[in-house]
Amino acid sequence: MKVIKIGGGCLHGKKTIARILDLVEEKAKGHIIVVSALYGITDMLIDGMSMALESDENIPGITSRLKARHMLIARYLINNKNDLAEFSRELNKNIGKLERLYYGLNFTREVSPRLHDILSSFGERFSARLLTAILRSRGIKAICRMPHKIGMLTDGKFGDASADLNQTTKNFQQHINPLLKKDTILIMPGFYGVSKAGDITTFGRGGSDYSAAVAAVAAKAEILEIWKDVDGFMSANPNLVPAAKLIPVLSYSEAAELAYFGASILHPRAMEPVRRKKIKVEIKNTLNPDAPGSLITARSPRHKSVIKSVAHDTDIGILKVHASGVGARPGILALVAGCLTESGINIKSVVTSQTCISLLLAGNDLETGRQALTAISPRPYRTIETTDDLALISIVGEGLFQKKGIAARCFTAVSEAGVNVEMISFGPSRAALYFLAKTKDLNKAVSGIHSTFFS
Repeated sequence: MKVIKIGGGCLHGKKTIARILDLVEEKAKGHIIVVSALYGITDMLIDGMSMALESDENIPGITSRLKARHMLIARYLINNKNDLAEFSRELNKNIGKLERLYYGLNFTREVSPRLHDILSSFGERFSARLLTAILRSRGIKAICRMPHKIGMLTDGKFGDASADLNQTTKNFQQHINPLLKKDTILIMPGFYGVSKAGDITTFGRGGSDYSAAVAAVAAKAEILEIWKDVDGFMSANPNLVPAAKLIPVLSYSEAAELAYFGASILHPRAMEPVRRKKIKVEIKNTLNPDAPGSLITARSPRHKSVIKSVAHDTDIGILKVHASGVGARPGILALVAGCLTESGINIKSVVTSQTCISLLLAGNDLETGRQALTAISPRPYRTIETTDDLALISIVGEGLFQKKGIAARCFTAVSEAGVNVEMISFGPSRAALYFLAKTKDLNKAVSGIHSTFFS
């Protein structure tokens, strides 16, 4: 048995969804499918929160647009009138629940973390029910089960929950495995689970990959397949490097680092559960389903140059905290990091010196982070500086530490491309080295490094 995850990028437009369901009918019987929301729906739900806060008159428009998007797909793909009517009734019932939540938000004037998670989970719920209804209308045995009904148990942290793998496995053995039969497809929404207190808690944006990995462990699957609209992990972004090649096999560490450093194939946390049980992960292209894709395993063969890929991320900035002797004064780093965490900001990386703490943040967190640190009293620093218009570039491959000269070759290539390096980090990961450069130099740096290691 395997778990198949279908991402929102594959659920974009009625004709694309029709093709995806043809593949499901052909390849997914007897297996579990974890689905994302239809393309763009989660953004609509989140934008709807601010619109509902502005005025309760916006709420009917929010819910009618959400209903219209799903009914458009349903009318195109459900040919039986009775099946279509049944889905419409079910959708109306859930749209009604969503609408009442938006009105409650408008009344309380607050988007609490709890309410944010409940509202943002509706996209996956709608998607799972829609795909189940379409498959049933085709005469296929399809079952839909909600994570909060089957025991996808979490630690209760809103917006960034983690699954309780042991208890979730027990729950799946009780509620899911008896339903798995050769002619049956079981569909469940990704992205969220339920806490011991009964609260819906999400795994963060893109967290359906993590959901699928948890489901693979809990259901004791043989393999996890991630269905995307690309062939798999590449040696570089083909938009920057047309000569980029498919990476046939990666280790868990390599895949996690590539995901973290900008290769938007997987959610970075998706490797956590499957690594524990050594469950293999395959990336498959729905546009080319018979292509080999990329396989992720505990061990992978080394490329002759060690490096598997050059990844990049342009959503990055540096928040620099300048003070005398910060490297030797206890508590400053904890104070700064704690202040940012309390403001809901994720710190991607930290590099410290005797006079400066450099924190890597997402670009849209820079100003929020600066304001949060400015509010500290008394101030433990001299000045704060922000730097944006940066790109994070990384080389990833198991064995970076074992093979001599990798860093030297990397930075020689960067230098020969005429690119100035802003900051370097080498050591925290055994499989990755990264540095920062100006965004305008991104293409030159990535192309130069790729030519050096893959020519």
